[in-house]
Amino acid sequence: QVQLVESGGGLVQAGGSLRLSCAASGISFSIATMGWYRQAPEKQRESVVTITNVGSTRYADSVKGRFTISRDNAKNTVYLQMNSLKPEDTAVYYCNANLFGTATYWGQGTQVTVSS
Repeated sequence: QVQLVESGGGLVQAGGSLRLSCAASGISFSIATMGWYRQAPEKQRESVVTITNVGSTRYADSVKGRFTISRDNAKNTVYLQMNSLKPEDTAVYYCNANLFGTATYWGQGTQVTVSS
C-alpha cells in the first residue's frame, strides 16, 4: 500500500558527495512532512533533517551546512544532497513520511559508508 524506496547510497571517500533519493507511493505526498533519519552501528536512530509540506526545514547540528534536503511534489520524491562527507556520517539512511494525526512510514534504508 504505502512504499518509500530509497536509493543512491554507497561507499565514498571522506570529503566526497552523495545524493540520496526517496520515491514515495500510496500516500498524500504533497501534505506530508518528509525526513531523513540515520542509524549508525551501535547507536540509536536519529533525525538528520525534515522538511514540511510548505518547505520548512530542520537540520541536525552535525550536518548543518553540509547536507541539503529538497522535495519534488510532482514526482513524489524527496532528496538528500550530502557534501563534505565525514566517516561519522557512516550509517543506514532511512526515508520517513509523516502525516499529521494519521501515520508514520519508513523506507527500507540505504547504506552510506564514508572511508577515511
